[in-house]
Order: sequence, then structure tokens, then C-alpha cells
Amino acid sequence: MTSAPGIEGIVLRYGGFYGPGTSIEPGGEQLELVRKRRFRVVGGGGGVWSFTHVAAAAAAAVAAVEAGAPGVYDIVDDEPARLSEWLPEPARAAGAKQPMNVPRRLGRLLAGEFIAMASTEIRGASNAKVKKELGWTPLPPPGPRASRGPSAGEPHDSPLPLADDGTGVHARLRGSRPASPAAATPPESRAAGLDGGGDRPLARIREAP
Repeated sequence: MTSAPGIEGIVLRYGGFYGPGTSIEPGGEQLELVRKRRFRVVGGGGGVWSFTHVAAAAAAAVAAVEAGAPGVYDIVDDEPARLSEWLPEPARAAGAKQPMNVPRRLGRLLAGEFIAMASTEIRGASNAKVKKELGWTPLPPPGPRASRGPSAGEPHDSPLPLADDGTGVHARLRGSRPASPAAATPPESRAAGLDGGGDRPLARIREAP
């Protein structure tokens, strides 16, 4: 897409979403899995995860549309964290027991290869490019757990207005109303904590000379 004729292609690659309306918040699907100890640390939990607050994600989309050069940008927080480090935090905040640790082979049988891979092999992304080229900065991580990923129920001060029903920040920014980030994410991805993250292509029509 970034080299397609007639458009200026921009791809935003988000980390796992957290914040209002996401499934790691109170009442959300992921947090319920954590409460029930069904969100497990597989194979030692050495996979390194990157996260993105939904308000910061919206700010990045606006910056990219207004001033971004064609290319790929990773929209993630400053400090990726291993699954074994961050997953206990929402459990602790929710008053739940700590997540179970299971061997990779058992984790693959229980939840599939994708989750086993996400738990053990993925590596965090860098936001250096989007900071330098678009002047974007992530929101400060919540509370004292700055290097441990999202914690359930700990709010941020949002720099952008969120949709009243928590379905996503783009509703106010673009006059449209998208589905919830969790609704657009396959169930197996949501169970692995990838709440609405991934690639989001944008495009501008290139004006004729």
C-alpha cells in the first residue's frame, strides 16, 4: 500500500490496545479471562508485548493523516514488557489469583499455536520513528507500573475526547462510528491480549501536478 500509485499510503502498526472501551478494562473479556485464570503464562511468558492506549492511538492517526510521510509507523508505548511481567499486574489490580504457568506444549493444546507463539516468541516494537517524524508521544503508563503494561481500571487523562459508549476514539474525530476494537479482533487474538492492535492502513489521494 505504501507504494501504490495515486495515493500516499501510511500504515500504523498498533500494539495491544488498552484504555476505555477495551477488553482489559473492568467488565472486559480479557480481564474476565484473567479473573478466571484462563489467560495463562505459556512457556515461561518470555514473549515481549507492546501496548497502545486508545487515545494515543487516535492522536497518532490524526498526526499521520495531517503530516505523515508515506511509510510504516509503529504506534506503541515506550516500554515493551514480557508477558510474565505484565500479566500479573491486571490480575493483582482486579484482586484475582495470579495467572497459571503452563508448558508451551500444554498451552498449544489448550489455546492454539497463535497464543503459544504470542506468549513466547513475539518481540516488542519501537516508537522512535513516529516520535521523530510525527512528534507523537505515548501517554504515560498508568500508576506505579510504568514498565509492566496495562493495569485494569487505572485511568489515563485522555488528550482527545472518547466516544461516550467506549466504542473508540475515531467516532469523535472523523464523524464515523466504528465497532469496538475488541469486536474487530478475532477471539483467539483477544484471548492472547491483542485487543484491536495490528496494522491500520491509511491513505491520502495524491493530487495531480
